[in-house]
This record gives sequence, C-alpha cells and structure tokens, in this order.
Amino acid sequence: PDYTAYEQALGLFLRVSPSPLLHRNVNEALMDPKDFEFECRGRGLGCVLISNPANPTGQSIEGEKLEQYVQISRLHGTAVIMDEFYSHYYYDGEGKSPDEGGADDDSNWPKTVSSASYIDDVNSDPILIINGLTKNWRCPGFRVCWIVAPKDIVSMLGSAGSYLDGGANAPLQRLALPLMDMDFIRRDTWALQNHFRKKRDYLLVELEKIGIRVQWKPTATFYIWADISGLPSPLNDCLVFLEECVKNKVVIVPGVFFDINPRGLKNVYKSSCISNIRFSYGPPMQNLIFG
Repeated sequence: PDYTAYEQALGLFLRVSPSPLLHRNVNEALMDPKDFEFECRGRGLGCVLISNPANPTGQSIEGEKLEQYVQISRLHGTAVIMDEFYSHYYYDGEGKSPDEGGADDDSNWPKTVSSASYIDDVNSDPILIINGLTKNWRCPGFRVCWIVAPKDIVSMLGSAGSYLDGGANAPLQRLALPLMDMDFIRRDTWALQNHFRKKRDYLLVELEKIGIRVQWKPTATFYIWADISGLPSPLNDCLVFLEECVKNKVVIVPGVFFDINPRGLKNVYKSSCISNIRFSYGPPMQNLIFG
C-alpha cells in the first residue's frame, strides 16, 4: 500500500507508463533492496515513486537499506522520487529530548531520516527528494514545498511551475524563512515527536482493546495501518467499516484506497487491502479519546 494520490498522479499523464511494484513477501511492510533491484533491472524502470516514511503503514526505509536503494538507483540509472514529507515524525530514536534530560543544544538532535545522507553528487545521482511545510512543519495552508534534485530537473520544474501557477506566493515564502532556522527545527522536532508518540501509544492500546490488530507498529508518520479481518462480518470489510464509522462521526480511510492501481492496470477481483484501514492520530488527543 502507498499514498492514495499516487494513483491519480501516475495515471494522469499519457507519457507515463505506470507499473505498481508488488512485494514478494506480503508479511513485510517494506521491499527488500534485492527485490527493489530485481524490479528496477527486470522492468527497466525509468523512475520509482516512494513515500519514505510510508503513508499509510508508518514504516521507514533507513540506514544500510536506504543506502542500498540509492546505490541501486545510481547503478541502473533509475530515478527515485523520495517523498519525505513525514521525515520528522520518528518515534524510535535513541536520543533523549531536552524534556527527558537530554542536552538542549546542537549536540543532541532528534531522529530524522533522508536519502540525502547517501547522495554523492546531487547533480549526477538520480535521486529527487521532495519535502515541504505541510506535514513536518504543520503548515498545510502555506502550500510551500521544495525539491532537492539535479539542477537540470530543478530548472525544468521551475519553468513548468511558473507556467502553470506561478509558484508559491512570495509573502508566505518570506513568512516561512524563520521556520528554516536549524535551532528552531531541532526544538520543534523534539516537541513534535514527544507529542505524537503519546498519541500513537494511546491509540495502539485502545485499538487492541476492541479487537483491531496492528501488524506493523508505526515507527514514523502519524498513521496506523490496522487489520480488521478479525471483526465479525460485515465489519471486516473496510468499506462497510467506513460507513459505520461515519454514522458515529468518525472518519477513517479504507485500505482499498491505498491499493494503488493507476489506470486500472491490475485486474483486481478483490483487493488485498479489503480488511485494512488507516487510522490517523493527527487530531488532538481529546478527539482520539472521544472517538
């Protein structure tokens, strides 16, 4: 499963020939680098789009495996678009926040992950990193984002953006500048991780109480990919579950929406995500408690 909007993005342009990558091991949330290389080489892929950390599973490719992804991209000339919009939302770091007694200075940083750590030359490595203020800085209304990529690609996107919508408006870009201060980012990310970890832990306990299983405990993002197959029929169908939730003014996202199938390329009789749903612990804690 991956971000729902990718289906429209990959299916909209006729010059793009989308091809969803399937995991050999459905019990693993992330694709092993060996399988990734098999897909890149075997299909002759020109580009791969990945959310990391992943929406909706809350899992992350990092460390040696992320480095191997970058190396494979470099070796086979396969561009990789890394969607890193949730790269501040990590809950398994080894450091201690200032609130827990950790140092409140540049010697003590919260855990973040980016493929930028493994890029040798930004102008030759085929890695495109996208990020923005929407999630990590919690400023969705700014509509400000950026890309780290080879200069020719950045120039091309700048031209396209200027033609289509003129780009982000100047006042909000200026207003965003203080948010780029590294000391602010360090403090804000510590606070963000402490806050969202508490909400994640609360929701995990409450879901277990009502018989909803979580196969992969999220280490990042603010989503839980839940398994409702153990619920009585028809509630074990994510679309029926959504209908019942809406009756009680609760909103979840059915798992089938994340079963990416651009242009209907796959002949899907029954989605493998029919018994999955995505919960968000983005709302305030009182909303989670109220249900």
